[in-house]
Amino acid sequence: MAEEIQFLDLKKISDSFEPEMSEAILRVVKSGWYLQGHSVKNFEQEFADYCGSRFCIGVGNGLDALTLILTAYKHLLGWNDDDEVIVSANTYIASVLAITKAGLKPVACEPSLDDYLIDVGLIEQLVNNRTRAIMPVHLYGRCCDMTSIAEIAHKHNLKVVDDCAQAHGAVFNKKKVGCLADASGFSFYPGKNLGALGDGGAVTTNDELLATAIRQIANYGSERKYVNKYKGINSRLDEIQAAALSVKLKRLDKDNAARRRVAEAFTKCISNPFVTLPYIDVCRDFSGDERNVFHIYPIRCEHRDELQKHLKANGINTLIHYPIPFHKQNAYNECADLHLPITEIIHNEELSLPMSPLLTESEIERIVAAVNSFRP
Repeated sequence: MAEEIQFLDLKKISDSFEPEMSEAILRVVKSGWYLQGHSVKNFEQEFADYCGSRFCIGVGNGLDALTLILTAYKHLLGWNDDDEVIVSANTYIASVLAITKAGLKPVACEPSLDDYLIDVGLIEQLVNNRTRAIMPVHLYGRCCDMTSIAEIAHKHNLKVVDDCAQAHGAVFNKKKVGCLADASGFSFYPGKNLGALGDGGAVTTNDELLATAIRQIANYGSERKYVNKYKGINSRLDEIQAAALSVKLKRLDKDNAARRRVAEAFTKCISNPFVTLPYIDVCRDFSGDERNVFHIYPIRCEHRDELQKHLKANGINTLIHYPIPFHKQNAYNECADLHLPITEIIHNEELSLPMSPLLTESEIERIVAAVNSFRP
C-alpha cells in the first residue's frame, strides 16, 4: 500500500533546511544568550524589511501579537472596555480571543462565499459610535480587499489591524502583508508558511509610538529594567526561534511559489460535481500585483465528513478549518444567537487538502484522483 500523505509533513520540511538550521541553532546554544539578543534583533529587522514595514516586534505567539496591538491602542488612544472591533466571522478563534482579551467586544462580519474573506460590502453597516477598529483576516493565504477596508476605516476614523497568521508573504496591490494596515499580527506556529520550531509571533507597524508601547507591554510593561509603565505581560520571541525563522525566511518566497504550483494543479485537475473548489482569480492569486500564498487549499462539500473518510481510506490526511465557528463555542455563548448563515455553511462544508511546498507530482496526482473518485 502506498505511504500515507500527511496534511503537512513538518519533519520533511525541517529536514529540507539542513544543515543550515542545526548550525544556526547550535550558534545560539553556544552563545549563552537566549532572550532579547542578536538573533531576535536580526530577525526583527529582516522581517520588517521583508514586509516593507518600519518596525517588527517579536512576541510569544500570534494571539499575543493581536492582543498586544489592541491593548497598546487602548492605552495610546483611550479606548474603553467594550469598545468594538469588527472581525471576520469565520476566522480561527484566536482572532476573536485577542479582542476579548484586550477588553474589547468582537462584532462578527460575514464572509463572502466566493473567497471566504470578510465581505467588505457588509462592514460599514456594522460601524457605530463604539467601533474602534476593523480586523480583516487573510484566511487561507489570500489577502482581503485592503483598499476598500482602508477607505471605510478612513471615513469612520477607525484603525485597521490585520491578522496575517495565514498569509506570510502574500501580496496585495504589489505590497506584502505586514505593511497594509495600521498594525499587523503574525503567528509563527510550526505549521505556518513561515513556521518556527515552537511558538512565536510578531507585530509589524509603521507607527513608532505603537511599536514602542507594544515592546514595553510585551516585556512586563517596562520602559526600562525594573521601571514599569504598563501592567504588561511576558511575551517574547526567543533566540532559538528567531534563528530558525531567519533561516526559513530566506526561502519563503520560493516555498510560496511552490504552494501556488500545487494549488494550480489542484484547480486544473480536480473535477467532481460534489466538490466546490476555492474561487481562483488568476490575476488576484498568481500575478505580480496580488499573490495568494495558499496556506490552505480549502474545498467545500455538502458531504464533507464522508469525503474526509474516503480520502483517509485512500491514505490522504485532511483537516477542517474550522469545524465549529466562534459563535457556536461554549466560550462565546453570549454570541450563540448570532445569525451567520454564510459562516455556518463554510464551517459545515470546508475541508483542507494536503498543502506543502514539498508535495511531489505523484502525491498531487493521488490527491486529485481520490477527490475525483468520491461519490456520496
